[in-house]
Order: sequence, then C-alpha cells, then structure tokens
Amino acid sequence: MEKEGLKRSLDLLDSNGLMVDYIVTDRHPQIQKFLRERSITQYYDVWHFEKGLSKRLSLLAEQKGCEVLKKWLRSIRNHVYWCATSSPSGPEKVAKWNSLINHLQNVHVHDDPTFSKCKHPDQESSNSTKWFTPGSMVLHKVEKILVNKRVLKDVGKLSHHHQTSSVEAFHSLILRFAPKNVVFPFIGMLCRLYLATMHYNENADREQAVTKAGEAKFKVVFPKSKRGECIARPVKTQATYFYVDDLIRLVFDEVLEDSAPFVEKLKEIPIPLDLASQFERPSKEDVIERHLTRFSVGVVGSRHTDQPDRETPSGS
Repeated sequence: MEKEGLKRSLDLLDSNGLMVDYIVTDRHPQIQKFLRERSITQYYDVWHFEKGLSKRLSLLAEQKGCEVLKKWLRSIRNHVYWCATSSPSGPEKVAKWNSLINHLQNVHVHDDPTFSKCKHPDQESSNSTKWFTPGSMVLHKVEKILVNKRVLKDVGKLSHHHQTSSVEAFHSLILRFAPKNVVFPFIGMLCRLYLATMHYNENADREQAVTKAGEAKFKVVFPKSKRGECIARPVKTQATYFYVDDLIRLVFDEVLEDSAPFVEKLKEIPIPLDLASQFERPSKEDVIERHLTRFSVGVVGSRHTDQPDRETPSGS
C-alpha cells in the first residue's frame, strides 16, 4: 500500500508538470528500490532512523557488563540529529558519525580530515567511569551496531532539512475524522479526508501559546516511546475552524439554491468496486453446507473409550 500510494502521488505530480527534486521517507526496502529505479533522490527521516537504532542500543544496555551504555543513550540519540542537521553532504555526516566511537573512549581527535576534531570545548572529565575502555567487549558490541555497513550507508542519506513529522501529524489527525474502528463508504471516507485536510491546512502552522507574562507555554508528557522519560512539549494556540463557516456558506448560498451542478460533479467521482467483488460468490446454501465449526468435532476434555478411566483426585 505504501509503494502504491507513493507511485500514484508521483504520477499525479508528473501529470501536472511538477518535478520532484528529492523525497524524504522512512527506510522501507521496496520504497528504496522504487525510487532508485525512477532516479529520484531519497533522504531518510531522522526520527525513524534514530528510533530503530535506539531500540537496539537499549536492548544491549540491559545485558550484563554493558551498563555503561545506559549513560550514553541520550547523547547518542542527540548525536544522530546533530550529524544530520549540521551536515549538508553525506560524507560529512558519515565522518561525524564515525567520530562517535572515538568520543566514547575520550578521544576527540580523529583521522578523517572531513571531521578531524570534536566541536565541543576541550575539558578534563572528573568521572572516568563513564568512558568506554578501549578493546573491551562492550565497546566491540556497540561498534557493531553503530558503524556497520548498513548504518553508515543510511547515515549518509539522513535528511538535513525536511522530515516526515508533518505527514505523521496529518495521519494522526485523520483518525479524529475517520476512526479505524468504523467502516465508511467510499464517498463518506473521501469527504472525511477532505475535512481532515482542510482542518490540517488551517491549523498546521499555529504558533506556540504564551502566558500573560509573555513566556512560552510547555506541558510535561511521558511519551510511550521514551519508556518513562518525560519531555517538555510546546503548547500551541487554540485551533480555529473557519473552514466550517466557508462550508456552511457554500451549502446555504449555492448548493441549496441549485444542487444540480454539484450532483453532477459527485457522479463523476470514480468509485472503486469492493474488494470482495473480485472473487466469485458461491450460493449461500453451498457455503452453509461446507461450514464446519471446530467445536462440533467433540466435547472438550472427553476421554477416548479405549483408554482406562483414572480416578480423579479429590479436590480437582
């Protein structure tokens, strides 16, 4: 479905004369192959990459002897975003990412001339236990996760500008207008998607709310993905619904006056057949005749007649 949706979207852009410079997606293998065959530059969303990497590191940190990794999980997550946003080219992103292995060992000068030294100020650490011991088994395990061939390839393609967060927010908004546990006809679903689109376009760029003293408002939340770690989330201004006024004005001023043009436009919308229509439908009698419930085979817990009876223990 993801590949088909992307194909239709790109075809629609092409048919309207719009050229795609690049596209930001997750790391879906079919999407990678499809975009490569169409010669479209692809970048990866940083959040999706960081989520998968953090999951593997968190599992490793729970193993015996790898407790030191727990102190670095948040810093490694931040390093992912810093490598992506501070580097316009792929080789620079990879060079900064490779420097992490040295940094974990308290080594801040690197062999790669693309990124030869860490950007942070030089300072002596008073806590020597937070650094990884060179040649240790835990460092070897971390290195296998952080700098394997696939990870380095993906780091070089991390998006340094746009991300997919706005698309994720729109998909979340759709659930308010079209819940997944309710079945809608095609036209009903289409109308709800249009409503969700109008609401999102009107409210997507809301500013952050402020207090009477002019301070930015935040709320403390515990996201499921953070596993108990709280974060501060900006509070946006109240949503507006001016599109509703426009729709009401359209209905009463135009549709009710002459609905014929709108009905004709509605009839022009191609409605696809139901999924069940592609299969041959047998008669109801044949289906009932083939019906066999698993509970009609026998009584649950019954004994075979060729097995001797055993005395049931008391209290059972």
